Amino acid sequence: MIVFAPKESDPKETRAAMNPETAKKLVGLGYEIRVETGIGLGSEHVDADYEVAGAKVVSDRAGELGAADFVARVQKPSADELGKLKKGAMHISYMDPFNEGELLKSMADCGATGVSLEMIPRTTLAQKMDVISSQANIAGYESVIVAAERLNKILPMMMTPAGTISPAKVFVLGIGVAGLQAIATAKRLGARVTAFDIRAEALEQAESLGAKALRIDLGETGSTDQGYAKELTLEQIAKQVEGQAKACADSDIVITTAKVFGRK
Repeated sequence: MIVFAPKESDPKETRAAMNPETAKKLVGLGYEIRVETGIGLGSEHVDADYEVAGAKVVSDRAGELGAADFVARVQKPSADELGKLKKGAMHISYMDPFNEGELLKSMADCGATGVSLEMIPRTTLAQKMDVISSQANIAGYESVIVAAERLNKILPMMMTPAGTISPAKVFVLGIGVAGLQAIATAKRLGARVTAFDIRAEALEQAESLGAKALRIDLGETGSTDQGYAKELTLEQIAKQVEGQAKACADSDIVITTAKVFGRK
């Protein structure tokens, strides 16, 4: 069985679908691993690292797509590359299935099987394959680091002989995996954090991390069995916007992590 991991086409994408450690494990299981030259440069893995792991570094992208039994990548494929897959091949990547109907049809037409990583259930059994939570966790951390670097003031309170500098105010919208990490990171850097979510249990989690919970009476709300917040009515949205306006205006940093699965 041949597994091929191509280099990502988007120059902004620094991740790789295969790292040398994973390649070594799959080689040990008996798979023939092929990776496109330069696949790991964005994540600081040179081609030689893959060769040491037992993978074959190749440059004929089109030919390898046609030969592979499994194709693994981070971002969704282009329609042009789908036509190069051999019939019966399995393609594994992000797919954005709710917004990419034509892409999925093209995959079906060429006889390939698509595995959308976003659709893996967020269960204990599937935790190692959960690409949403792991990346959201990093995004919540990174958002605070980027904001702290760009803000023209410091985050913690500082008492100096020249006077006291008040802590920066951070407002986090959405208290899921990314939001909780953003709260924790901002608190560790000394900021004063306020957080909002329509789910009562999420507000309690924010408070356990030291954030002040912004509570807005929206009437009946809830969450799905996957843990996502249920969509609000137009009246609830109007109330939410009104309640958040003061917090946004009073904040130095506003971080929006709220995400509805399948929606842009």
